[in-house]
Amino acid sequence: MTHLWVRAEQRPNEDRVGLTPEGAKALLSGGIKVTVEESAVRAIPLQGYIDAGCEIAPENSWPTAPADAIIFGLKELPEDGTPLPHRHIMFGHAFKGQHSGKALLDRFKAGGGSLYDLEYLVDEAGRRVAAFGYWAGYAGAAVTLKSWCAQRRNEICGPVGVYSNKDALLAELDAELDALKQDRPTAIVIGALGRVGTGAADLCEAMGVRVTKWDMAETASGGPFPEILEHDLFLNCIFARPGTPIFVPQEALSTTRKLTAIGDVACDPDSDYNPVPVYNQATTWEAPALRVAQDPVMDVMAIDNLPSMLPLESSQDYAEQLLPSLLTLSDLTSGVWGRAEATFREFVPA
Repeated sequence: MTHLWVRAEQRPNEDRVGLTPEGAKALLSGGIKVTVEESAVRAIPLQGYIDAGCEIAPENSWPTAPADAIIFGLKELPEDGTPLPHRHIMFGHAFKGQHSGKALLDRFKAGGGSLYDLEYLVDEAGRRVAAFGYWAGYAGAAVTLKSWCAQRRNEICGPVGVYSNKDALLAELDAELDALKQDRPTAIVIGALGRVGTGAADLCEAMGVRVTKWDMAETASGGPFPEILEHDLFLNCIFARPGTPIFVPQEALSTTRKLTAIGDVACDPDSDYNPVPVYNQATTWEAPALRVAQDPVMDVMAIDNLPSMLPLESSQDYAEQLLPSLLTLSDLTSGVWGRAEATFREFVPA
């Protein structure tokens, strides 16, 4: 019997999970055994999984799971160098030359296990079957707006954290904007037709922020784009790749502009194709905004795990997208799983 083992997340500020109790019940009905680890932080309470009929295991006990279990988590494993004998489903960040990714692949090679990277679960057309993009855009727009509010108070944005749900985030943000007693800012979203851009635009509109929505048609000229500098906020929701134009060049920092806050939701500061080359490092939950100019001021928000701010909604959304693929786990040799394993074998031959 196929056995899916849902591990507890071990990265700080990571309360998400890729399977809901409803999804677990569907897997059980489909003949797949489901074990769920206890977790002190998971956004979805354990009782739902118990009620669904899952077996429960102690937190972080996955290294001792049965050899045939498929270990399912979202974010990184502890970097302790131990060999990995199991099959793992997770975001490995291992196939683009990342230093930590090479170490992870070495652990799979040493242990004989395999990685089904969630980023590489794709359909026949090469499109990802599940993504957190909408909630990355939603949370990214919120933090960028908080950065703009802090500027109005002659401050820089302070630490951010996890919200119980989106309504709690909206209520806090609305109160922060109201306290300024100023008109709401304007924003421009590039990549507005995608999931990330849709989330960013939805947050802005919920806060009464007037949004200009651009996508490929509006940026096909390759720039420059002076219209971006005429908005208070700019939200980049396009991932860097060859041919991506520069949206905010370095010289824009010292020009007359309305723009004072950039939300680089795509967050590719190390990429050769970074479309916002006014900064070179990701920001953090503790220090969400990086000040890159003083006169006039400019702050960049570039947090790389934004959906974790809204773990309930992002978990529910992602799990719903992923469930049809999980229901096919009994056949790992074809479909999305076969394609993901083929990618892994390019780097770790059997």
